Amino acid sequence: MGKRIIFHIDANSAYLSWSAVAKLQHGDSLDLRTVPSIVGGNPETRHGIVLTKSIPAKKYGIQTGETLREALNKCPDLIIVPPDYSLYMQCSIAFGDILLREFSPLVEQYSIDEYFLDFTSMERLYVDPIKAAHTIKDKIRDELGFTVNIGISTNKLLAKMASELQKPDKVHTIFPEEIPTKMWPLPIEELFMVGRATSKKLRSRNIKTIGDLAHADPAWVQLFLKSHGLLVWNYANGQDISLVRENRRPIIKGIGNSTTIPFDVEDRNTAHLVLLSLTETVAARLRQAGYCARLVSVSIKTSEFYSCSHQRKIASAIDCTNAIHQIACELFDELWKGEPIRHLGVRVSEFCQNDFQQLSIFEKDYVKERVLDKTVDSIRARFGNGSVFRSSFINSGVRFSCGGTMNDEEYPMMSSLL
Repeated sequence: MGKRIIFHIDANSAYLSWSAVAKLQHGDSLDLRTVPSIVGGNPETRHGIVLTKSIPAKKYGIQTGETLREALNKCPDLIIVPPDYSLYMQCSIAFGDILLREFSPLVEQYSIDEYFLDFTSMERLYVDPIKAAHTIKDKIRDELGFTVNIGISTNKLLAKMASELQKPDKVHTIFPEEIPTKMWPLPIEELFMVGRATSKKLRSRNIKTIGDLAHADPAWVQLFLKSHGLLVWNYANGQDISLVRENRRPIIKGIGNSTTIPFDVEDRNTAHLVLLSLTETVAARLRQAGYCARLVSVSIKTSEFYSCSHQRKIASAIDCTNAIHQIACELFDELWKGEPIRHLGVRVSEFCQNDFQQLSIFEKDYVKERVLDKTVDSIRARFGNGSVFRSSFINSGVRFSCGGTMNDEEYPMMSSLL
């Protein structure tokens, strides 16, 4: 058997591209991809975060994940488009259908806008994988109206790294023999699984490029990065044995919601109420996705833009709104030092299926509350998100459902990208 051939297909600026295509199809003359524009937040209140940005917006230094206010300070004429998760799911499905129907029976959906494709068994039909990749790229552009980048290699890691090279609408390869010229000169931050904290530790030890890490002693790297150090060292050397697994649903790693508050929060009760508002959304998404969570996290940004976070692992997985809110409030109380707050966030992760639960004898039995949660979920699904809410929000100045970008038609699996 010959070497594996793996494709990584990644939609370029997915949310923005899909919104732009939809608007063009409905008669809009402006292509959002050609002007400074973003998808995210609420265009009316100008609260929320940037989910994705156009290439012209990048020239203004606009970053994914920053607040709308920060983005507008950089570009006052920025066009803001609210997300449409129903549309995005349709585009994602259509995207994957082309791959599965015409190019390989083995397709793995890595996220809403990314697929891996095992091309190894398709070489009899498509002799040249590079030509096949161009065929895929052009077919998606011509039939669906948006562009993709395709990376090609012998494993998933290198294929993903290849697809991140020059964008948009490109095909790139990083085969093992190309690693020294195409991958090693890149900044260490470009390596998959090297985040801000990891890159800071590596740069403090004079590891500035992927090649620097690849040539470092793995035992030395493991001393200060633990097991993660060995993982990224292997990645720097292009080593990855993971298989492309047939899967048409994105893997949800976490569900979160956050909000920039219109006023400075200076008391604990108001902060707890904001956390409840955020938890309402998070817990509803969690239940709709069919999961329970074992990890709850809370994040705070003060009026002085100091950010911090705190998390707790719990013995029994939960999906109950009150249970998550209680833990979120306890985490907040442990974390908050009394400074005025401008931004709060709640996130849950480490999921398991919610059809099997085993409660600790030391924990409250949330069975009755879970039944109530499901009843409320069904009422909101039928009559709208504002059809029923807690009386504690009346005259409080805090919206019963704030933060993020959720609307009544949102798909829960998308919240992992927030």
